[in-house]
Amino acid sequence: MNMSDNIAPSVPATQTQSWVAFTYIAFVTSLGMVGLGIAFLPIEIWMRGYLGIGVLMVVQSCLTLAKTQRDAAENARLLNRVESARTEKMLLGG
Repeated sequence: MNMSDNIAPSVPATQTQSWVAFTYIAFVTSLGMVGLGIAFLPIEIWMRGYLGIGVLMVVQSCLTLAKTQRDAAENARLLNRVESARTEKMLLGG
């Protein structure tokens, strides 16, 4: 019996092309709407610039946070697989 036979195969997280397209369209649309809102605010140009930079910083930090969470989840999944393999090896008397 092979040790890898007892380890459940990981289910690949697949996303449909429709979902991927929707997320890109939603992101671009929301960013565009906020940009238009800032552009048409009845305030001085330096205030618009400040708000625009703020929006860009929020978007950048959201992307960084999402990547960090994804990396942590992938790392935990790999660690669980290693621990499962070690436990299986111990149970088999290896």
